[in-house]
Amino acid sequence: MKTTVLVSAIAEWNAVKSLFPRAKLRRFPFGECFDIVLQDEHISFFHSGWGKIASAGSIQYVIDRYSPDLIVNLGTCGGFAGDVSQGEIVLVEKTYVYDIVELMGDPDVISYYASSLDLSWLAEPYPFPVRRGTLASADSDLLPARIPSLRSLGAIAADWESGALAWVAARSHARLLILRGVSDVVSQEGSEAYNNIELFNERARGIMEQLVEQLPEWLNAVKL
Repeated sequence: MKTTVLVSAIAEWNAVKSLFPRAKLRRFPFGECFDIVLQDEHISFFHSGWGKIASAGSIQYVIDRYSPDLIVNLGTCGGFAGDVSQGEIVLVEKTYVYDIVELMGDPDVISYYASSLDLSWLAEPYPFPVRRGTLASADSDLLPARIPSLRSLGAIAADWESGALAWVAARSHARLLILRGVSDVVSQEGSEAYNNIELFNERARGIMEQLVEQLPEWLNAVKL
């Protein structure tokens, strides 16, 4: 199986690179990439970049250029206090984009950019405990005032990239697995990670190490 792993944030990518110091880095239009063999699985890692623009461009590039059998996005997210706990892993089953503002009409932009991920090819029981759930995406860190409206649409956490990745993958009929670890939880008082990049970097490193370590078992759960 040809597997491609997309990693978004710089802190997440740096954590992954540190796990493979002997990997030979090369460049693609959106950043760095490298190939490894992990427990007999040949895997290509790409730093797809942060935000919706880089995510949409990089996943389409990977699909067109490499035609992977499976695309995996490993990363972090901010959880909603009371809905999910710091350190939990979210297996993303739905996404939507919430930072589009339309003032000239009344189009249903939430539905247009919403995606449901087909996970029927992933054998159950899953190899590790996860929370299946919906992620809301925007080119913004999560503002506490937005949580009630996002929660009303079913989301339990938010990030910058999953909505774009899922939307493009669906239109290219590409198989996509998104696993996001909750780096911090956001309440009406904010998050302990806000204005504390060192804390986020530390937690991102731990989450990425965990997800990469668990990756071979997730690949074994794929029904070809």
